[in-house]
Amino acid sequence: MRISPRSLTIAVSLSAALLASSTLSAESAPKVIASIVPVHALVAGVMDGVGTPDLLLSGQTSEHQASYSPQQIQALGEADLVFIIGHGLELKLDELSGSEAVKGRTFFELADVDGLSKLPIRQGGAFEEHVHHEDEDHDHDEASKKDAGHEDHDHDASGQAEDGHDEHGHGTAAFDPHVWLDPANAQVMVAAIAAQLSKADPANTARYAANAAALGKDLGGLSEELAKELEPLKNKPFVVYHDAYQYFETRFGLSAAGSISDLSGNEPSAQRLKEVRDKLKSVNAVCVFREPQFSDKAAKTVIEGTSARDGVLDPVGSGLSPGKEAYGILLRGLAKNLKSCLAG
Repeated sequence: MRISPRSLTIAVSLSAALLASSTLSAESAPKVIASIVPVHALVAGVMDGVGTPDLLLSGQTSEHQASYSPQQIQALGEADLVFIIGHGLELKLDELSGSEAVKGRTFFELADVDGLSKLPIRQGGAFEEHVHHEDEDHDHDEASKKDAGHEDHDHDASGQAEDGHDEHGHGTAAFDPHVWLDPANAQVMVAAIAAQLSKADPANTARYAANAAALGKDLGGLSEELAKELEPLKNKPFVVYHDAYQYFETRFGLSAAGSISDLSGNEPSAQRLKEVRDKLKSVNAVCVFREPQFSDKAAKTVIEGTSARDGVLDPVGSGLSPGKEAYGILLRGLAKNLKSCLAG
């Protein structure tokens, strides 16, 4: 078929216009940073087709103990939005809060989103048995909010809420901040992420809303998938390295017996090691799970002389390629590693 010069000119012009439109969209997209791999994945899913968020922490270092380079601090200072979990999880961000480099930046704390399931911090290395019921009303934990002394809101980089109270807690939290490991919580966070992005970028509100709706549906399917896969493991006790998995355990009815380290992954004391080891023996725990971000020395000490097997769990996706698929890969990886060790 012969193409006329006029048709060719029109086609070239349309292509150029589409390319210019695409470039303009990418250039006008807000500059967004997400703190950890699972948060980055949720933000990337909501921003799909508009722009790509930057990742602050790759997961190679514990989110509780990571430090930030001058380049990362500069990027935080230049971002339009920074999505973090908050409440002491990304501990070193508290130390940045007063610096001029990030002054005035909006750090949106996803742990403050209304409608999240919030679980209390567990004390000690040996856990008491927690029987979870599907109708258990912990989805709107007003007690946790009251203990924390605040309502839901954004936080600026001064570390203060809009009402002037210090809400970062500088390493303390009224509840366990590992909220993302419950996919139902992830659905709530996705809706909040879309709302914040729409405020920063009203022109793409419809795209953010559509992406959030699709992602929410996918997360619901993921939860159903994992519930079926993990059903046979409900009565098999295990020990974890640090107390990061309570939301995953509660959602899927798993039986963690204790944690070698505390909520922040601090080096365990000799007393805590003995406490966990005694618990492991008393319940005949099947597995002890270490983490790639921490030394395996303590896990080996707890296992020594017992029949427990060694496994690996990773709550933040160390080594995963960042992107919108990483959240599903992370949770499926947890299920796979639990099943591999507990099922023997």
